[in-house]
Amino acid sequence: MVPNTNRMYKLFFISFLLLSLLTNAQKMNKYDSTLKIGKVGFRVNCTNKNVEHNVLSIKPIGFTNEAREIAVDLKGRIMSAEIDDLNQDGFPDMILFVVDAAAKISLFTISSRNNESMQPIYFPDITNDAVLSKGYRGFDEYKLVEGVLFRQFPIFDADTTIKTPTKKARRVMYKVVTGDRGMLNFKMFKNFEYNVD
Repeated sequence: MVPNTNRMYKLFFISFLLLSLLTNAQKMNKYDSTLKIGKVGFRVNCTNKNVEHNVLSIKPIGFTNEAREIAVDLKGRIMSAEIDDLNQDGFPDMILFVVDAAAKISLFTISSRNNESMQPIYFPDITNDAVLSKGYRGFDEYKLVEGVLFRQFPIFDADTTIKTPTKKARRVMYKVVTGDRGMLNFKMFKNFEYNVD
């Protein structure tokens, strides 16, 4: 009888361990974070299960009662998020960094409009700019510093058969500006190339 009890205990322990690992693995996929400046900010929740389709929900925190939670279909997974006052209006804005199946990073950006509603901030496609996109093949890195968004990436030769980048990289700096009809946009204000060690 004793060997059977020990065997049952081992089976129970292994089953419990496997269940714990599976539960933790599922939790790691989900993105759930709250970002605030003072008492105002955003609660971000994303299923992050399938790189092709996820449900992203953003709930305003500390906004007026009229502000509603939004839910959108998202292609990609949320990798991280940052909060700052990007347009210098005294209200919080948020950048979500989204990674797709090809490991390219894109931005999903939201601004608080007087803590009454949320509005998107348009981020330009770099491939539409002949100067900035010269030698561009992705591998972007982003950093947000005091309302300025820094983007850097390696520069490749025009010959697409060459798979390794040159020993140069490009850094692009963006600020948020108000455009036509009150739309917010990231606008490049400085860019330069530098040598990579």
